[in-house]
Amino acid sequence: MTKIATRNAYGEALIEIGKENEDVVVLDADLSKSTKTSGFGKEFPNRFINVGIAEQNLMGTAAGLAAAGKIPFASTFAMFATGRAFEIIRNSIGYPKLNVKICATHSGVTVGEDGASHQALEDISCMRTIPNMTVIVPADAVEAKAAIHAVAKIDGPVYVRLGRPAVPVINDESNYDFKIGKGVTLKDGKDITIVATGIMVNEALEAAEELETKGINTRVINIHTIKPIDVELITKAAKETGAIVTAEEHNIIGGLGSAVAEVISENHPVPLKRIGTNDTFGESGKPDELLKKYGLTKENIVETVTELIKRK
Repeated sequence: MTKIATRNAYGEALIEIGKENEDVVVLDADLSKSTKTSGFGKEFPNRFINVGIAEQNLMGTAAGLAAAGKIPFASTFAMFATGRAFEIIRNSIGYPKLNVKICATHSGVTVGEDGASHQALEDISCMRTIPNMTVIVPADAVEAKAAIHAVAKIDGPVYVRLGRPAVPVINDESNYDFKIGKGVTLKDGKDITIVATGIMVNEALEAAEELETKGINTRVINIHTIKPIDVELITKAAKETGAIVTAEEHNIIGGLGSAVAEVISENHPVPLKRIGTNDTFGESGKPDELLKKYGLTKENIVETVTELIKRK
């Protein structure tokens, strides 16, 4: 299976939209080689700004450009974007509903050896609490590129969560239709539903295949837009399958699992189990080893589904 990092797809998409729209500008906080914005900088040097290691200035400058009618894409690592610059995002971007696209790379434990200080496991939670903010977590490179094209066309603040490592490509670029706020049913099933986001979508699909061998017919839904979340699709899954497991490379507090819990508790309560990091920081290590340590694997999804289905 082909593997491409979502940050690489982001870099390619920036150049594409830069050619289409001269109002697109890109800002980075001295990490352009890692965030993959350097390609845009080479192609359009007059529309690229490196603010240096100053993430609050990054967001403030992006806000000013948006107020002047530009479409700024502000990039740095997820931990620095959402942690160090939270207040600026809230007050200078979210509050006035400015057209800033915050595209943060190096999220989750798959940052690897950089350790807990760099592994953003709270960023989805932080961003979804800000009024006016759209939150998107692509599952693969195809979805990441489609998401960047889509957010460039809407007016308002957006947070796009991107990753460091190469991940399996699960979507077909030739016919993929990305719609903000609409989840995607990748596999139908009647016994239970796995709702996943980001890199956990592929794990969910692999888990569903294994569950079929155990006689468990599993529905798999990719929720790429955490906010606004697809209430209709999730409620339908709850009604039709009677139980839901969520999977995310993020703290289970405040992320996808919390968002899904909110939806079903208000619309159609069913047994729910959340897979993610369990109220803990990450640590230094190889990405694959960290995913196993924190239970972010198809094996853990299979085990969780097998146990939860008994509660139906």
